[in-house]
Amino acid sequence: MELTASELKDLVLALSQSSLAELTLKSSTFELTLRKQTVASVLSPLSPAVEVAVDPAVVAPAPPPLEVIPLTPASPPVAPPGKGPELTPITSPMVGTFYRSPAPDEPPFVETGDRIRSGQTVCIIEAMKLMNELEAEVAGEIVEILVNNGEPIEFGQTLMLVRPS
Repeated sequence: MELTASELKDLVLALSQSSLAELTLKSSTFELTLRKQTVASVLSPLSPAVEVAVDPAVVAPAPPPLEVIPLTPASPPVAPPGKGPELTPITSPMVGTFYRSPAPDEPPFVETGDRIRSGQTVCIIEAMKLMNELEAEVAGEIVEILVNNGEPIEFGQTLMLVRPS
């Protein structure tokens, strides 16, 4: 089997426009492997591996590299200096967007200094277009709200500090 330069370019173009990440052609005289990169590897049982540069104008640009963020368990919350160890954190059970009120034109669920009861809604976390009410697990006084309205939040992030009653 023999490939012309035009056929090779057609293969590269077809690969770049498909969802495939790799294409391998084998015959008795050669093996051709194309990967979605700017270089294609050509292997032959008769010769060592040869790297063939592919015309970048034909190949779709490679997507930017993904950022890898290691997953680490959330560290236990630490009470801010001067606030005392008796404060209980209200933490986010998910990644999402923090909202202090049920709607933009309505008052916040809680303010600093408010007394809350266990089971009371203290905020909303939007995750994947779903609004999730977060309820307090402890009764007490809101000492500090650590997140601004509309801010993205992480799993385990401390949202508020409560002085239990």
